[in-house]
Amino acid sequence: MQRVCFLLKVRSERVAEYRDRHQDVWADMRAALFEAGWHNYSLFLREDGLLVGYLETDDFEAARAAMEATEVNARWQAEMAEFFEELEGQAPDAAMRPLTEVFHLA
Repeated sequence: MQRVCFLLKVRSERVAEYRDRHQDVWADMRAALFEAGWHNYSLFLREDGLLVGYLETDDFEAARAAMEATEVNARWQAEMAEFFEELEGQAPDAAMRPLTEVFHLA
């Protein structure tokens, strides 16, 4: 199982709304994530907008590609893009750059 952690930056003026939007993630989005192999997926948000994401998956690139192929993900990413800084024209999920794991206590 591959553990993946990534960082993104939510616009500081949109932090509260971003948090609110994630209180009721669409059922079809949740199902698509699960079916694509995103397990133990969590998002952590600091008040200044630093977003830390964590997930476990058998193959991150395959899991990301499976989500990219879904219609629900296209809708979700289009709605969420306005919340983020520094996407450089990418959708939020395409802008994820996994961090290198340097320690894990098993």
